[in-house]
Amino acid sequence: MRRFLVLLAMLLIGWCGLAQAAAPKAAATKTVLVLGDSLSAAHNISANEGWVHLLELRLAKMEPPWRVVNASISGETTLSGRHHLPQLLATYKPTVLVLELGANDGLRGLPLDAMQDNLAAMIDLARKAHAQVLLLGIELPVNYGPRYRDGLRAVYANLARDKHAALVPFLLEGVALDPSRMQEDGLHPTAAGEPAVLDTVWSHLAPLLR
Repeated sequence: MRRFLVLLAMLLIGWCGLAQAAAPKAAATKTVLVLGDSLSAAHNISANEGWVHLLELRLAKMEPPWRVVNASISGETTLSGRHHLPQLLATYKPTVLVLELGANDGLRGLPLDAMQDNLAAMIDLARKAHAQVLLLGIELPVNYGPRYRDGLRAVYANLARDKHAALVPFLLEGVALDPSRMQEDGLHPTAAGEPAVLDTVWSHLAPLLR
C-alpha cells in the first residue's frame, strides 16, 4: 500500500509538471508612465479622483491589464522632468510615456525655446527606450498675451509634427471654461472635471495601447 501511494504521488507530480508546461504563459504587463505636474498629480483633490487614477482603473479592465505609474509632481517643469526621466525609464520600462509638462514653464514666463528643447529631449529619450509618446498640451490664461500663448501652442504642435508624437492639443478641453468643473484658482479641475479630462486623454491614448 505504501509503495502504491508513493507511485501515485510521483504520477501526480509529473502530471502537474506537464500541465504547467502546457499552460500558456501570461503576457507581460505593459506600463503607461505619466510624467506631469499638478494637473496630473490630483492637485487639491483625492488622488483616487484624479484622471490618472481613473485611467488606471480603466486599464486594469483590459486583457491583459496595463499598469499605470504616475510620476507627476506638483510644480514640475520641463527642465526638472528632463532630469527625472532617465531613471524613470530605466526603472519602469514603459510601453507608453504620457508627457504632461510645460504649464509651469508657461506660468513662470520661461523661454519657450528652452521648453521646446527639454520636451524634445524627453521624447528622444523615450523613443530610445522603445516607448511611444503622447504629448499633452496646455493653454495659458488670456492675461499672458496672444504672442506668448500662441507660442506655447506652437511648441506642442511643432514637436508633435517634427517628432511624430501623438498630441492632445489642450488637456483641459471642455473643462477649463466650465466653473462647475474648475477649482477656485482657475487652473486645476475639481473632482467633477477629472472624468472629462480622462476622456480627452483617452481618445488619443487608446490607439497607442497595442
